[in-house]
Amino acid sequence: MKIQIWSDVVCPYCYIGKREFENALAQFPHRDRVEVEWKSFELDREAPVRSPDDMYGMLARKYGRTREQAKEMVAGVVERARTVGLEYNMDKAVMGSSFDAHRLIQYAKTKGKGDAAEERLFRAHFILGEHIGDHAKLKEIAQEIGLDGNAAEAMLKTDAFTEAVHADEYEAQQIGVRGVPFFVLDGKYAVSGAQPSAHFLGALKQAWSERQQG
Repeated sequence: MKIQIWSDVVCPYCYIGKREFENALAQFPHRDRVEVEWKSFELDREAPVRSPDDMYGMLARKYGRTREQAKEMVAGVVERARTVGLEYNMDKAVMGSSFDAHRLIQYAKTKGKGDAAEERLFRAHFILGEHIGDHAKLKEIAQEIGLDGNAAEAMLKTDAFTEAVHADEYEAQQIGVRGVPFFVLDGKYAVSGAQPSAHFLGALKQAWSERQQG
């Protein structure tokens, strides 16, 4: 059974959703028969490689809030992340484009390392405060997850995997994805948002049950 997950590595709820889904999958009796595919989705396709704003400044500008209101918004997300064992360090998060990070994920997928890339890039952005638009950092991350760093660096210098990123985003548009994370189970069932693991487990069981009946 195939699960497709549209996600952005600068989306705090996507990392939370990843953990909730993983917790559900760990309880799913047929987990060894489940294939997970990560799909690209950029929350801000116009973002510069590195933004002059920090997270609070970006949110304040985007939503017309004060900096203090933005901090309150973020505090709630940080608390939710803690419920799944994630310690977000939003003060250190570097704002900017996630496009090249998505190209690295697409490259990693061709080497069987898609999930490892997704996890490490989330960690880079939300916990370590690393700049995921920086090619030197992306090369380092590629090496950490077992890829050839020089090959990844060479890939990033070209426009390789640009079409793969855009194809995922176009597919999301076609099926009506308005926000992420967005999960599609067995091509039939959709789960939107960072739902509790019990919700994901129920969806997995339902999709599996109908697959067997079909």
